[in-house]
Amino acid sequence: MASTQDLKRRVRSITNTRKVTRAMELVASARLRRAQMRIEAMRPYADRMLELMAGVSQAAGSVRLPLLEQREDVKTVAIVAVTADRGLAGGFNAQVIRRSLALQREARAAGHEVVWFSTGRKAASTLRFRRLNVARSWTGFSERPAYADAQAIAHAVSEAFVEREVDRVLVVYNAFVSALTQKVTVRELLPISRELLEPAGETGDELPELAHPDFIYEPEADEILARLLPVYVETELYRALLESAASEQGARMTAMRNASKAAGELIDNLTLAMNRARQAEITQEILEVVAGADALSG
Repeated sequence: MASTQDLKRRVRSITNTRKVTRAMELVASARLRRAQMRIEAMRPYADRMLELMAGVSQAAGSVRLPLLEQREDVKTVAIVAVTADRGLAGGFNAQVIRRSLALQREARAAGHEVVWFSTGRKAASTLRFRRLNVARSWTGFSERPAYADAQAIAHAVSEAFVEREVDRVLVVYNAFVSALTQKVTVRELLPISRELLEPAGETGDELPELAHPDFIYEPEADEILARLLPVYVETELYRALLESAASEQGARMTAMRNASKAAGELIDNLTLAMNRARQAEITQEILEVVAGADALSG
């Protein structure tokens, strides 16, 4: 049985650890609120971008653009794994990496090669440890990504697609649902689906304002569409980075809260054991005193 001093040291150590986890929980909570605000500000822009693309695409008619090319003979698939730079966030990073590796197995089973692009130190270190084919890695901005970061990633993957180094691009990230829930999401980034360019009116919904083909376009609609498609790729990657940033803070807040709760329960158990050990020591001392008194009186 551990001594009272040992138990006191353990209680003191766990108490200090709980202070750290509580502080990290508060920091993650504050950063989560800011990340949610950035996502809410981003969503109207992304929706308007889709409406604009649908309207311009209808005016342009049938066009052949590199980012829209659907290739029947797919040889190489690129996987963009979006993770964090830091850990202590529960299964946040592990579930993205696990889903990405599952996609790799599916692609190889279909006879496709796999090329990796990654964001965050966790994905970079895992892929490097497994000695996989990593084309590019980006780190240092997982908690607060900027649009320029999304532009750098979009330029790299778009260039690889246009140059036929890859035939499909998949992005894997944690979509933010709530502070307690993050959903692993897989999206096909390239080629851009033609369905995204169909006006909503063709599916029976009300035709959005920008989808009416009664505009005069300068320059021509197909040229405008060619400029919009790379911006759409940047926007989708920026959305993925923002979703991942919010999910990271939500996962870290939940993990630190659970750690604080577990530390509190452990402190209670150790305190109970310490009190029992102290009581046993006192009882033993009393017995020794009584035994000594009996020996002297005898």
